[in-house]
Amino acid sequence: MKKIRQFAGICFVALNVWALSASVFAGTITQHSMNSEQLGRPLLFSLYTPDAYENSEQRLPVLYLLHGASGNENSWVRSGNIEATADALIASGAIPPMLIVMPADPNFWWADSHLEASQTALIRELIPFIDGNFRTQANRGGRLIAGYSAGGFGTANAALKYPELFAAAAPLSPAVYNPVPPLSSSASRHELFLSNGEFDAERWRALNWVSVIDSYRARGIIVPFYINSGDHDRFDIAWHAAAFYQTLREHQPELVELRIFDGDHDFAAWGGSVGDAMQYMAQFLQP
Repeated sequence: MKKIRQFAGICFVALNVWALSASVFAGTITQHSMNSEQLGRPLLFSLYTPDAYENSEQRLPVLYLLHGASGNENSWVRSGNIEATADALIASGAIPPMLIVMPADPNFWWADSHLEASQTALIRELIPFIDGNFRTQANRGGRLIAGYSAGGFGTANAALKYPELFAAAAPLSPAVYNPVPPLSSSASRHELFLSNGEFDAERWRALNWVSVIDSYRARGIIVPFYINSGDHDRFDIAWHAAAFYQTLREHQPELVELRIFDGDHDFAAWGGSVGDAMQYMAQFLQP
C-alpha cells in the first residue's frame, strides 16, 4: 500500500496548499441523463467537468468511470472522492484536464445479457452521446475507461472487446474471476449469471473476459492496462487480478501494470488508488 498511500497523501496535502486558489482549478459535478433505446429507459450519469472546460475552447479527453455492485452514478462522487482527486491531479499537472463520465448500470455488471444490453448502451449510445454533446477528443487517443469491482469486470471486458475505442484501461479490484467467482461474491447469486435459479458457469464465462481475450490478441490493437487489488480483498480478487495480469503480460509485457497493496474491497482501496491509475492511463492520451 506504500505507493498508494504516498500518492494519496500528496494529493490531499496539496489540496490544502492550493486552497486559496481552488476556484482556479476546481471542477464541478453535474447530473445528466440520456434516453437509451437499448435499455428502454433513461441512462443516468454524473459528469466531472474541469475548470479548463469552462474557461477555454479546447477539446478534452474523457475518462469513463464505472461503479460496482449496488453502486450508481454517484458512487465515485460520494464515496470515491473523485472530484478532489481529479482537481489535485489536474492542478499539479500530473494529468491533463479531462471530463469524467460516471454512468449508472442498475444491473451492475456492464454486460449484454438477458436482463439488459448494458455494454452496448455504454459503447454504442453513451460514448457517441458524450462526444456529440460535449467538447471531447472524440477518438481513441482521447478516451479512457476504469472501474471498481463489477465495474472492473465491465472495464476489462469493454477494453478487450473494443480496443479501438480506448487509449488505456484500469480495472480496480476487478471481479475477473476465472473460472468462476467464489460463493462469497455477489456474482454467484446475481440473476445475470443464473439459469433456473442456479449459478451458470457457462453464462459467467460467456460474459467474462476469457470469452474475448483470444479475439483481442488476434486484433493486434494493444490497450495498456493498470490492474490492482488489495491483498486482503474479502472476495479473493488479488489472486484472480494477478492471473488476469499474467495473461495480458504474456501478450503485452511492457503495457500492463499490477499493484497489490495492503487493503480490502472498499472505497479506501479504490478512492486511494484511482489517482495512481489515472496518472498511468494519462500517459497514453493523445498529446
